[in-house]
Amino acid sequence: MTTRPPVSAPDPLTTTKNDPEGSGLQAGLKNRHLSMIAIGGVIGAGLFVGSGSGIAAAGPGILVSYALVGVLVVLVMRMLGEMAAANPTSGSFSAYADRALGRWAGFTIGWLYWFFWVVVLAVEATAGAKILAGWIPAVPQWGWALIVMVVLTATNLVSVSSYGEFEFWFAGIKVVAIAAFIVVGALAIFGLLPGSDHPASGFSNLTAHGGFLPNGPGAILTGVLMVVFSFMGSEIVTLAAGETANPRAAVTKATNSVIWRIAVFYLGSILIVVSLLRWDDPAILKDGSYVAALSSVGIPHAAQIMNAIVLTSVLSCLNSGLYTASRMAFSLGRRSDAPAAFGRTTGRGVPQSAILASVVFGFVAVAFNYLWPDTVFQFLLNSSGAIALFVWLVICFSQLRMRKIIQRESPEKLVVRMWLYPYLTWATIALITFVLGYMLTDTADGGGRDQVVLSTLVALAVVAFALVRGRLARKVRQDEIIPS
Repeated sequence: MTTRPPVSAPDPLTTTKNDPEGSGLQAGLKNRHLSMIAIGGVIGAGLFVGSGSGIAAAGPGILVSYALVGVLVVLVMRMLGEMAAANPTSGSFSAYADRALGRWAGFTIGWLYWFFWVVVLAVEATAGAKILAGWIPAVPQWGWALIVMVVLTATNLVSVSSYGEFEFWFAGIKVVAIAAFIVVGALAIFGLLPGSDHPASGFSNLTAHGGFLPNGPGAILTGVLMVVFSFMGSEIVTLAAGETANPRAAVTKATNSVIWRIAVFYLGSILIVVSLLRWDDPAILKDGSYVAALSSVGIPHAAQIMNAIVLTSVLSCLNSGLYTASRMAFSLGRRSDAPAAFGRTTGRGVPQSAILASVVFGFVAVAFNYLWPDTVFQFLLNSSGAIALFVWLVICFSQLRMRKIIQRESPEKLVVRMWLYPYLTWATIALITFVLGYMLTDTADGGGRDQVVLSTLVALAVVAFALVRGRLARKVRQDEIIPS
């Protein structure tokens, strides 16, 4: 038996400032790029579009749902930050699972994560196309989806710095929009917004219409299921850090700032919504929570303003989704868990084959969305629906093992530490497992049960493939050592 090498351990003879991993990738992301990727990564289009359903289900208690999921994400990111600060790599948690749990684990979670994001590409491309077709109906919706995918593919193919620049501005618009929403909403809540006829109700809407939990405490868990997936994307910064000049410092900074990012952008903005409006206001479901809130304070053209912000979020998610899927495919290629071409880069440090393979599947998924939205595409959605929680579970189990490995081999690299290790790690595992179990009680068509069952079946199929593949590889090596 041989000892496995450290995950993506840089070769000191080949690693340079322009190639931080000795892998062909370039350190093209600047500090401002990574800072905005870290901030924007927690603000998905789901926050703007999907929060209305959560408010309608849980009332003001949706704040507790967001807080619970926020705590979960903070803990998972702390674990991931500990591993990423010690060993920055483009494969992130997949590479750490490879080292800590075995080749089968790194292979499985890497491909599942890739699958998740290429399905997201189709979802976001369709959402963006709907908005653009509403503005310019002369171009059909499928045409807009094609245009959006082509433009962002070209952006990612040029260089990592072009991805970073696009994401810097996309994320910047989201951040400014949320900040402005919170300021305007807070002024209206206390009757300080000039020209607004919104009553200065303070925070009375939190309890005035059936109480803080009008649908009972169980609605909090229902809300958790509705909002948990809008947090997916926080981990992107740990993949992107591998293409910065100082990845360890970048990961440390991003990990330490995740608490205030979630507190401000999620809890802060949702608090404004449920304070401005009564939770059962029909406009929340009809128009969307943010549009309804803006309309209530007299902001003209609130729907179009919010559509522009949602479009920006969609483009940001598309841009980051393509980047993330391609870097995971690149890492799999470097570890011989994907075609070798995926692990090669162009002279500009771009994993061209990995990008093209990811976007091709994304285009296919977009086509499925238009041709068979209720069958094939619905299956893709359901079979990727619980992968976010699987990823978080793998991060937890990997951190339990990686902490011991890092302490044994290079304790000086533990610049970020998980709090109350290992107790909080086990508590997080228990919470994620509970959420997965509770999803099984959601029997609606396309609901939590369908997502958990189908995602589990897909995961088991990938695990089985990984195990068979590993066994065949070992047999080949044994045959080479002991020829017949």
